Amino acid sequence: MDLWVIIFVISIIVLLAGVAIYFLNSWAGKKQAAQNEMVAQHKQTVSLYVIDKKKDKIENANMPKAMTDQMPRLSRMFKVPLVKVKIGPQIMTMICEADTFKILPTKKTVSVEIAGAYIVGMKGKKTKMELEEQRKSRRKGESEDTPPKWHEKLRTRFGR
Repeated sequence: MDLWVIIFVISIIVLLAGVAIYFLNSWAGKKQAAQNEMVAQHKQTVSLYVIDKKKDKIENANMPKAMTDQMPRLSRMFKVPLVKVKIGPQIMTMICEADTFKILPTKKTVSVEIAGAYIVGMKGKKTKMELEEQRKSRRKGESEDTPPKWHEKLRTRFGR
């Protein structure tokens, strides 16, 4: 009988933990949606030169103290994607979105969307991944049944 009581108590604890996680998740989702809306309102397109990019703790970055104090405590402990950029004559470190961080080229001038000191997305130029996907889709479009297209280019070039 003691075994059934222990199993019942453990199952109640697991159930309560699951309910708590569900409600915390919905609360965090609403908070994130509000933050994304605010970022969308304040974002602007800027051309900047990317000097360096790395993942590091926010404390190790050359960020203003007021900005690091506003960061949540959990965010201070984890590594975040940081990008060192030059906007006009000013060199500064900015926080970047994870997806944008992967495709952002270094040592190049790019057009990006920023909201404050946060890089939201990259505009304009195609990334290496997008170019590879285009090449793969072109290769898949050409099947073995169709003749190669190089002879058509020769005919039009030489007038035959």
